[in-house]
Amino acid sequence: MGLFDQIIGAIANPNQQANPDQMSDILGTVQQIASSNNLDAGTGETMVSMLGGHVRSALQQQQAEGGDSQVAAIVNQFGGIGSNPAAVSALFSPDQQAQIATEIAQRTGLPAGTIQGLLASLVPILLNLLGSGKTTEGNSNPLLNNFLDSNNDGNVDLGDAMRLASRFMQ
Repeated sequence: MGLFDQIIGAIANPNQQANPDQMSDILGTVQQIASSNNLDAGTGETMVSMLGGHVRSALQQQQAEGGDSQVAAIVNQFGGIGSNPAAVSALFSPDQQAQIATEIAQRTGLPAGTIQGLLASLVPILLNLLGSGKTTEGNSNPLLNNFLDSNNDGNVDLGDAMRLASRFMQ
């Protein structure tokens, strides 16, 4: 799995910003969100995978409009652990947010309103994960580049990558 390997490689590489504590914080926050919303692991993974696909599309659109520097700026500014509605607004219009919530609701059975409320917590976490691949010099981010999948082979899934990272961290 390419993206998972990039995450593990970023943790192991002293020239990248990822570290085990950061990954533990990310995974712990996702687990806390899932637990506090009574989500089983499968539902949580499905939600993260689907949301990851939408984040990818939004970042690719940003890349097409403003280049790699615009995408990096969004990831750097809005990546975090806490709830941040501005992160969601930076990527998605209100109509897109409703559409994403409806799509995930149809797949998971969760209420769309619940999902829409979780976007402000999940989007910053996903951006934080993507930001962890940034080099210490700050001039590239192999993890983000892999996520944007410039060769369009479609081998990108944040839900799988987070599940594997969670197993690895245990």
